[in-house]
This record gives sequence, structure tokens and C-alpha cells, in this order.
Amino acid sequence: MTNIDLTGTFTAIITPFTKDGESIDYTAFENLIEEQIAAGIDGIVVAGTTGESPTLTWAENDELIKKAVTIVNKRILVIAGTGSNSTAEAVTHSMEAEKNGADALLVVTPYYNKPTQNGIYDYFMQINNAVSVPIIVYNIAGRCGVNIETSTLLRMRDNLKNIKAVKEASGSFDQAQEVRKMLGENFPILCGEESLTYRLIKEKCGNGVISVMANSHPSEIKKLVELGRSGNFEEGDALQSELLEKMNACFIETNPIPIKTLLAKMGKCELAFRSPLVEMEPKNSEQLFLAFNI
Repeated sequence: MTNIDLTGTFTAIITPFTKDGESIDYTAFENLIEEQIAAGIDGIVVAGTTGESPTLTWAENDELIKKAVTIVNKRILVIAGTGSNSTAEAVTHSMEAEKNGADALLVVTPYYNKPTQNGIYDYFMQINNAVSVPIIVYNIAGRCGVNIETSTLLRMRDNLKNIKAVKEASGSFDQAQEVRKMLGENFPILCGEESLTYRLIKEKCGNGVISVMANSHPSEIKKLVELGRSGNFEEGDALQSELLEKMNACFIETNPIPIKTLLAKMGKCELAFRSPLVEMEPKNSEQLFLAFNI
């Protein structure tokens, strides 16, 4: 279990709701997962940022992961989002995700609390000690209010046996370079900033992506990652140029509002969010649809 390959293309899958937003639409969820598998995606991240985890109850979070594991049936990896601003909650639900068959955990930095680097280390240490599946450290200072310093990540990698990769979503190419330099070429870096993915891979700082746009266009994102990893830069450069406007359009408003709006337009889910997420401004949805030519 601890030797699974955490490189490649992983889709941060949305959580589709029923029209009233009160329940999870598991039929749509299964259909979305089957499309990802058919496209050759390496794995899905369930109940992450794109899955609207902040407005899921913990019972829904646990059930969503359990359902995903059952649907996937070992055909691709299932990575469970189990981070919290409460260490005790993160431990409990990380254990539950492991029990329910998740292959790995995506654990975000504690948000709002703004812990020190020692506090961040303690949080990951407690989760590490409670489970035996690989942990992907999710560094996204823009949402959490605090950055995981590379020295802290190195300390975790060296002392906590389940720390196996990082989702680097700081938006800083320099930080990704620093992580690569300090942690070495064998520690997977998964890009969490869609438009930087190809550059990171091309310059040997990244090993793949946890992608938002792969919800709607999994084959294209997978191809871009593979072109970069294989060194086919001529074709990769062309595809990156072709996809860049679409990637940027996916973040014209707060993720996951645009990608779920796009999927709803494509007939793959209801256009339903839970407050405080709301529907897009009309001018922004028009720009989104124009970018994707739908």
C-alpha cells in the first residue's frame, strides 16, 4: 500500500448535489468517476477543495469516500481529502477513510488557526501516527493563511513514515524549485496550480497534477502531463498554449464554482452549490462558456 505511485494525473472531482443542494447526487457522482476511468486518469481526489468539502458534513465526507472506493473497485487510485482545522477531526476521519479503503490521503494545512511550523508538524505527526496509508501534504497558503515552509516539509518527510508526496498549490514556481532541491527527485510534487503544471513538469520540478479542469476534459489534461513527462516538448508546448485560456477560465471565480457550472452546462450534474458558494455572475459564466466554446 505504501508503495503506490503518486505521480501522474489526478482529478480533484466535484461533489454533485441534487437540485436543491440538500443531498449528494450519487448517480451523477458515479457517472463522473466512470468518465475519469475511461479517460485513463491515474486517480481521483474525493472531498477536496473542488469537492466542496467545507460544506459537507463529516458523515457525508466519510460516505462519499466509501462510495468512491466501491465505484472505483481498485481500477484507479482513490485519494481522500481528510484535512481539517481541528487535528482531532482530521485524525478521526483519516482513520475512517483508511478503514473505508482509500488508497491515500490528501491532508490540507490547518486553515484559519494559522499554526506555527511546529504546530503544522504536530498536526501531520498525529495523523501520520494514526494511519498506515500514504499522505499527500496539501500546501495552499492562499486558502489556509499559512505556508508550509520547505524545511518543515523536509522534516516531515524524514521523520513521518507516511508522508509520501506534496500537492504544491502555493502558486510559486520558486517554492516548487526549492522543494525539489531540498527533498530530491524521488519525492513526488503534484501541482495544484493548473496553469503552472506543464512548466513544473517540463523543468523537472513536478511529477503530475491534481487537476480541476480534468473534471470536464480528463483526456486533454492527462495528455499534457504525459507529453511533459516524456520530454515531447514541441507537442506539449502547443497543447499548453491551446489549453491555457480554458485553464484560466476555470478560476475566473472561486473554485469549484466555474468547473461545476461548466459541468452543469455539459449536462453532467445539477447547477447546485451550498452557501456561501453561489452561482456565477452572468458575465463570468459567459466568458467561461466562450473559452470552452459551448
